[in-house]
Amino acid sequence: MAEHRISEHAVRLEAEPGVELDGTLSVPERVSGVVLFAHGSGSSRFSPRNQYVARVMQRAGLATLLMDLLTPGEEEAERLTRHLRFDIELLAGRLVGATRWLAQVPGLGGQPLGLIGSSTGAGAALVAAGRMPEAIQAVVSRGGRPDLAGAVLPAVRAPTLLIVGGDDTQVIALNQEALEALRTHKRLEIVPGATHLFEEPGTLEQAARLARDWFLQHLATAARERPFGEAPP
Repeated sequence: MAEHRISEHAVRLEAEPGVELDGTLSVPERVSGVVLFAHGSGSSRFSPRNQYVARVMQRAGLATLLMDLLTPGEEEAERLTRHLRFDIELLAGRLVGATRWLAQVPGLGGQPLGLIGSSTGAGAALVAAGRMPEAIQAVVSRGGRPDLAGAVLPAVRAPTLLIVGGDDTQVIALNQEALEALRTHKRLEIVPGATHLFEEPGTLEQAARLARDWFLQHLATAARERPFGEAPP
């Protein structure tokens, strides 16, 4: 797979009226799609795991946006009260706003878009995909809680990959429940020997490769099927 030179930009985007969030937008010289990251509660765009997965995507020609889903004030409140970590509607709304922002970025607005979420971010990513079926072409959950998308799961049209650690027993069961509720092209991949954070040697690398290949396959398919010159809504 050819290496791509990457340009990295610190960005501030308006995710909803009056709410600006910080992010890192990384763009290979030849872009074949865009992946928006939705981290879980207690994490941030500086998560070493998300940054590693993002680099795997970038080397394959996928632009990435890692963003904070909460403002600094909300982060501080979250540390004190933990009242936002399961506010899936709030997090999904921020992802919808980021999706619309990406559609306005020169050179990226016409590219197929995928979402990758971990922990609670996976539930938010699937809710966003259910709300914007024409804009989001693939979803990946890595060690996520897709079950938190609840009643929205049957509305998701984007091909969805659920990746879970083989030793993350409780989360495997929750992912199996979500898999049954999904009505789109879907797959559950279990990484042997991995726990929830994929900290065991080689497990994060395996999860990243699975995610990369899913996006390369389904974003490329979306690009071929989209009428020439058509941009996402």
